[in-house]
Amino acid sequence: MTGSKAVLEALLHEEVTTVFGYPGGAIMPIYDALYDYNEKLKHILVRHEQGAIHAAQGFARTSGKTGVVFATSGPGATNLVTGLADAMIDSNPIVCITGQVFASLLGTDAFQETDVINITTPVTKWNYQVTDASEISDAIAKAFYIASTGRPGPVLIDITKNAQLQLFDYTGYKKCEHIRSYRPEPEIRNEYIEKAAELINKAEKPLVLFGQGIILGKAEKDFKYFIEKSGFPSAATVMGLSALPTEHPLHVGMLGMHGNYAPNVMTNQCDVLIAVGMRFDDRVTGRLDQYAKQAKVIHLDIDPAEIDKNVKTTVPVWGNCKKTLPLLTELIHKKDHSKWLNEFRELEKEEIKEVINDELHPSSEILTMGEAVNILNELTEGNAIITTDVGQHQMVACRYSKFNHSRSSVTSGGLGTMGFGLPAAIGAWYGAPEKTVVAIIGDGGFQMTLQELGTIMQFGAKVKILILNNEFLGMVRQWQELFNERRYSFVNITSPDFVALAKSYYIEGQKVSERKDLRAAIETMLNHDGAYLLEVMVGKENNVFPMVTQGSSVSDIRLK
Repeated sequence: MTGSKAVLEALLHEEVTTVFGYPGGAIMPIYDALYDYNEKLKHILVRHEQGAIHAAQGFARTSGKTGVVFATSGPGATNLVTGLADAMIDSNPIVCITGQVFASLLGTDAFQETDVINITTPVTKWNYQVTDASEISDAIAKAFYIASTGRPGPVLIDITKNAQLQLFDYTGYKKCEHIRSYRPEPEIRNEYIEKAAELINKAEKPLVLFGQGIILGKAEKDFKYFIEKSGFPSAATVMGLSALPTEHPLHVGMLGMHGNYAPNVMTNQCDVLIAVGMRFDDRVTGRLDQYAKQAKVIHLDIDPAEIDKNVKTTVPVWGNCKKTLPLLTELIHKKDHSKWLNEFRELEKEEIKEVINDELHPSSEILTMGEAVNILNELTEGNAIITTDVGQHQMVACRYSKFNHSRSSVTSGGLGTMGFGLPAAIGAWYGAPEKTVVAIIGDGGFQMTLQELGTIMQFGAKVKILILNNEFLGMVRQWQELFNERRYSFVNITSPDFVALAKSYYIEGQKVSERKDLRAAIETMLNHDGAYLLEVMVGKENNVFPMVTQGSSVSDIRLK
């Protein structure tokens, strides 16, 4: 068997159905073999390798499976780096297979040769270069095992062209289930479970912060039972959105720089802080020297490196929360924290009065991002998958979108990658084609990867694209307004006729600038059988509040 065919056989054994990629000289043997696997493996030809890896991320996030990417050597491989970094920090399981020049040419600066292993080492969970076909099956087996176990992440396998062409004695494919030097999950220590339960049972003002670890661990039901047993107010990180239904009575909002008022303020008033599957990112904590200093901190995480990294933990609970949450739930007492929960609701009323009402139901004629998202919520009833790009629209979408089901929020959290939204939506649709997928994107981010409209055109992904156009790089402009005396330095951005552009790709669309047309336009977008682009012209200088300014405590969050 050739090395190329061994690659494709490995993917079939790993139950891969969809690959996102772009061919080139160094990976051509694999693409030649793929010609005969067309009915078994669906290959989506993107328009740029960055689009491929963001699509694979979207696929992984909505399907719960490992995303797969093909790219060629040199510029093909280096175009994956942004997506690898994004997947690494957001714990997305991805396997990238890149072609490489012949082994005999390595180190000679051959055409389209780059040292992809050293380039990608900081942004992959593991990478490996294959120079002999006999290594291919084992390398790919390890790649899928490492990418999908423990704290997930991206893996890259670089295969030289001679290994792809080489004939070798194929002895079958064996899935990897153990690597001696790799320990995906730490040992659960019962004494820490007991200490955590003791702290929780004594707590008068507990607060739970939950992140994507719940989704990655498939522990949504376990988490729900955990908080309901003792009535814990629970707040989501950006990446934790959809792990718990938005309308759940114990859900008190989103944490962070543009999160909700109550959970940010109450972080510095709770007596026990229980963090589940989250990493205390700086956008969540604000000033670390003023973060939850009054609280005992319990941190449940699968990655021991996250424990005590940013916030000092009173009791660490190592392990997959799918396993640790039931153990902890069994030991905690059923309690009523309704009085404490009502304090969150009072602060929520203040935020509704000062911020939310004006954003969702503005009195001025100028359209807001929030009202567009709110109408989308009403029409989808919280059942759509929402992908976002990065910027003001992202924070508005995360703040106001309703999520009834897990794996329905897909955003670039840790890296904040502009250009993520559109290709991620394509991948998200392939991961969950039965769902409505809406990409909420700003006019700036859309122009970074709009070439992927060609992918939608060719393969028919039924993605709904909602562009919230404020004619600015809005988030940077907001900071320049607040902290640089309105010195708007290169943030005003002009755009093409997005609707005409979409129609050139045979994608229907329309543009809206008046409130009377907004609801009907969103209905048309959602009801259209196929991809659709809706551009909504929103206020140019609207800001996203609340806001924790850099260098401030989370309890100093500004409503205006």
